[in-house]
Amino acid sequence: MSEAYSLFPLYEKLAVFLLNETIDEKKKNMENEEGRLFQRFEEEFGRPITPMELEMISMWLDEDKHSPMMIEAALREAVISAKLSFRYIDRILRDWKKNGIRTLEEAKEHGERIRNRRLRSYESKNEQRKRMQQPQYDWLRGTD
Repeated sequence: MSEAYSLFPLYEKLAVFLLNETIDEKKKNMENEEGRLFQRFEEEFGRPITPMELEMISMWLDEDKHSPMMIEAALREAVISAKLSFRYIDRILRDWKKNGIRTLEEAKEHGERIRNRRLRSYESKNEQRKRMQQPQYDWLRGTD
């Protein structure tokens, strides 16, 4: 006759405990990130956020499943572009989602490309304006 003890139930309970602990820790981290995100919006806008704006940020987080880091990056893009509005930030997030941008590096590269494209367009328009403002008559040759 012999006796045997099984430690499997103990291991199972420890695994469940550790899993719940990591899930709770992730939830706390996510709540801290979200709280910091709301605070960041208030800092950039220089005023308290309205209930409608709070709801919009919550929709970005809950329904659109954007990470707080990506929302903060969109806010940064709006600040750089000097267009502080929730509509503009929403358009940035939609554009990123449409183009499959999921990381901060991809978002940064995409923003740089757009800014460079706008800058080139602006510069070419300025060159066209300068050419149109310059006299067209060539005084040395006597032609247009």
